[in-house]
Amino acid sequence: MMPTEYSILSNKKTNNMKLHHYIAITVLLITGCSVLQPNPTERINFTAEDTYPEGVAYDKRKNLYYVSSARLGTIGKVSPAGVYSILYADNSLKSSYGIKVHPDGKRLYVCVGDANYSKFTSPDTRTKMARLLIIDLESGRKLSDINLADLKPGKHFPNDLTFDNAGNAYITDSFAHAIYKVDADAKATLLVSDEKFVTEGVGINGVAFHAAGFLIVDNSATGMLYKVSLSNPKNVEFIKSDQFFLGADGLLLNAPDSLTVVVNGGNDKIFKLSSDDEWRTAKLSATTLIADRFTYPSTATLNAGQVWVMNARFNELVDSNSVPAKQFAIQKAVFKPVPKPKDQK
Repeated sequence: MMPTEYSILSNKKTNNMKLHHYIAITVLLITGCSVLQPNPTERINFTAEDTYPEGVAYDKRKNLYYVSSARLGTIGKVSPAGVYSILYADNSLKSSYGIKVHPDGKRLYVCVGDANYSKFTSPDTRTKMARLLIIDLESGRKLSDINLADLKPGKHFPNDLTFDNAGNAYITDSFAHAIYKVDADAKATLLVSDEKFVTEGVGINGVAFHAAGFLIVDNSATGMLYKVSLSNPKNVEFIKSDQFFLGADGLLLNAPDSLTVVVNGGNDKIFKLSSDDEWRTAKLSATTLIADRFTYPSTATLNAGQVWVMNARFNELVDSNSVPAKQFAIQKAVFKPVPKPKDQK
């Protein structure tokens, strides 16, 4: 064999070995990335076709979740194993949104209206209906059906609610820019309607009660947070924060100094805020990851100290090409601390 031929063959062999080496490295990197890429956090998947649940509330006595339905209005139950069944439904329901178990553990309070996504919307109820349903959790029977629409003229969207220590309920109306109060005797009154709440589209939304005697409210359109004194409801203060939360939806007070804010509309993340001055100011302390892949998260509930979030999938309801979803998920929020600025200890 001539030296030139040997050199050519040797070079070919070397190049082939390099090619195989490069291919092996590439495959390793690709497979390695798929292995290292974090999976979404734990979920409870359940089948409830075309419901599009917005509200979620955990019942520790029965160890199950209650979910609402923006599309059908029905109120459902979801077991930890992902079995869905209907707790309550009637022909008058259009959409149901915020949902909470009363502090007595025996009743479920549900915001009912006809704001936007109902399959059964009609001219006589569209942006006009505002009701608070109270349902007996043992029998599934409706105990009260309270009309809120007469408390303030104009458009209505009863969106979320919370309770104080006395069992009074406070309901936000995102179109009326108002907060209503329903006391223990089911008497409804207008608590506050403030110019600071006024905005185009969906305004004030999530609400949480603080034992120091005030409500914390968010505004979806502006991303702002407000503090509303219950002893003087006309005293509405803007909570100073290091950022705004556009698309803010449900609120959950984890502790007196810790607040969970659910954000959707493109962000689809869950934030945790902290405050050391009774919520005159707030700082971002933790957040979920993009890799967790929440799908239009709406509201949150506590289960044994853990935050679980409803994936409402409302982005599909504004897409004319989408097929009604059959499966939905209540997803665990796992927070990652936000690094403090270098000038802070």
